[in-house]
Amino acid sequence: MPGRVHIVDDDASFRTAIERRLKRAGYEVATYASAQHLLDRLPGESETGCILLDVRIPGLSGPELQSRLSERGSTLPIVFLTGYADVPTTVQAIKAGAEDFLTKPVSSERLLDAIERAILHQSTARDVKSRLDVVRAHIASLTPREREVFELIIRGKTNKQVAFSLGTTERTIKAHRHRVMEKMQVQSLAELVSFAERVGILSDASGEQRT
Repeated sequence: MPGRVHIVDDDASFRTAIERRLKRAGYEVATYASAQHLLDRLPGESETGCILLDVRIPGLSGPELQSRLSERGSTLPIVFLTGYADVPTTVQAIKAGAEDFLTKPVSSERLLDAIERAILHQSTARDVKSRLDVVRAHIASLTPREREVFELIIRGKTNKQVAFSLGTTERTIKAHRHRVMEKMQVQSLAELVSFAERVGILSDASGEQRT
């Protein structure tokens, strides 16, 4: 699987050894002697790859770098690789979103498997984000009245109830509802509700209509 692996470790000989392994497996590799070194050269979000990160490094530690990257909105997956694994650190890293936590020395098979899974997860996450961006764009295309109708029907209101709430006729609501379905490019109410759930609209205001 193509991609670039960013190795952050203060041990120069280790960086060189891992770099060789990964290049033989077909990966591009960038190495960094410190966490700050990576932050100063932070890869773009369009890049396919992952970060192979030590826990104990001078300056910012691996978990601290993980936190900084999260604050900057980085979505590059992180695989920790350390000679000093302990349960609290491992749990903290995984809870914070690390893809895996490996202990040195690590076999090439296990290392490559972890990297491959991390990059695959990155690809899947990007696909999901892309689909959600399309849904948000469809929602943004609704007129203010269509948005009101949309938010009521996804909460289970009938055309008659929506018409009463908005002070108009059921026939008018049916026309608005048809345009909402067209703009959202869905064939059923179930699809419409599913899209609303994915972008978090149904979680707003305890399921009540916005005012």
